[in-house]
Amino acid sequence: MKSINYYFILLFFLSSKFSFAQLNREEIILESKKELRNSLLTFRDYLSIPNNGKVPADIQANLEWCKDALESRGFKTKELKSASVPHLYAEGKSDPKKKTILVYMQIDGQPVDPSAWDQESPYIPALKMKEGESWEELNWNFLDGPIDSDWKIFARSASDSKGPTMTFLSALDILEKTGNKPSVNLKFILDFQEEISSPELAEVVAQNKKLFEADGILIMDGTRHISNLPNLTFGARGIATATIKVFGASNDLHSGQYGNFAPNPVFSLSKLLAGIKDDDGKVLIPDFYAGIQFTEEEINSMNKVPENKEEIENDLGFAEAEKVGNTLQEALQFPSLNIRGIKAGWVGEEVRTLIPSEAIVEIDMRLVKETPAQRQMDLLKQFVVDQGFHLVEGEPTDEERKTYPKLASFEYRLGSDPFRAEMDSPFANWLKNGMTYVFGSDYINTRTTGGSQPMAPFINILEVPAVSVRIPNPDNSIHAPNENIRIGNYLEGIQTCLALLSVPFN
Repeated sequence: MKSINYYFILLFFLSSKFSFAQLNREEIILESKKELRNSLLTFRDYLSIPNNGKVPADIQANLEWCKDALESRGFKTKELKSASVPHLYAEGKSDPKKKTILVYMQIDGQPVDPSAWDQESPYIPALKMKEGESWEELNWNFLDGPIDSDWKIFARSASDSKGPTMTFLSALDILEKTGNKPSVNLKFILDFQEEISSPELAEVVAQNKKLFEADGILIMDGTRHISNLPNLTFGARGIATATIKVFGASNDLHSGQYGNFAPNPVFSLSKLLAGIKDDDGKVLIPDFYAGIQFTEEEINSMNKVPENKEEIENDLGFAEAEKVGNTLQEALQFPSLNIRGIKAGWVGEEVRTLIPSEAIVEIDMRLVKETPAQRQMDLLKQFVVDQGFHLVEGEPTDEERKTYPKLASFEYRLGSDPFRAEMDSPFANWLKNGMTYVFGSDYINTRTTGGSQPMAPFINILEVPAVSVRIPNPDNSIHAPNENIRIGNYLEGIQTCLALLSVPFN
């Protein structure tokens, strides 16, 4: 009898873990499927609005659509400006007994080249199904029947990031239709220039810090892990870029007349670059990785992410990965140094028998919290000097050309800062409870993403944790022609948002 009582006590505890959730798992699945068609049709209209963040008319058109979308769902909106760049803030009714979540939404997209897309226009969304190796366009009336989760919608910003935005709005619609309220107070900040590094976002937040107070930031942006499992990501790497130009003679020279006499700067640059990394891909610049260490718990968490090294190598088309980390997830926790472009002379049909007067390399670094951008750039610059180069600003003078056999210029730009939230905190546990509520164990937590997001300044200003909810499929052609989102991912996005808005944040 005693053991039976223990059993019922345990059963009661497990069943009451989410006892305050408004919708149960079965209802979330059912209601999201019922809402899917209407949501996709609204999504089609939303995607039809061009959204280049450099075009004021695009910004205004999207701002007006988003303002109507939020106000029609009961939120009060306010336009916030810095340097004439508008941002949209919104908030709902506040319950002092609930925690408050600030939802970040990216609305702009990368510029487009319509001729490179396999459809009439990147801003005329296309519903497609796969036939063999190609994608065939479907009439949108196909949504009136059974909807295949493997169909895709192709349009600019389908995945980055109007898709995630629309899934959140659809979750709010379902709560309203089922007579439920979000389990948290909601605030929104909508960014219309994320693709150009959100130049005014931090200033907007700094000027309105009280307005943005929250217990956590939910970032509706970013692509899922390669497994395509539902995914929470707790940070992003920063970025910094550098341009190194190595100088030879003051003009391009004929290789026949001056070969074996005039130095070719390509060889000097090649030797410099060859010294930056060893054969395992590890950066040899002193202290480049200084400050990075992992706890056993962090390593175990990374190892839980479902990845197969050989499969990734085969999929990406190379024989052996670099050895900065033991896994892809571990490699993403270190700063990277990438050569993103080299230029010297001409190649192909324009090749010429010349000794180029200069050789240029473009470098990008992805940064983590332990490796600040300025420090990493100072280390790179010192490395160049230690290889015997005299650095100049702009073009070297005649006197410098006469004096220094190794001449170079070094220019750099610091971009987005890295950020990372704790994976064990009340905010993190609320998010993980929501994911477990609808997906069970079929989701993953990643410590950081390899790419960069320009949120760090306003995250640091607010001093609250920020976590990204990853919805789009990893094969979404982000930033490229034929950007897309898989309908199955879109549906799971609605379910994710519904779950988070249904479980309590204590």
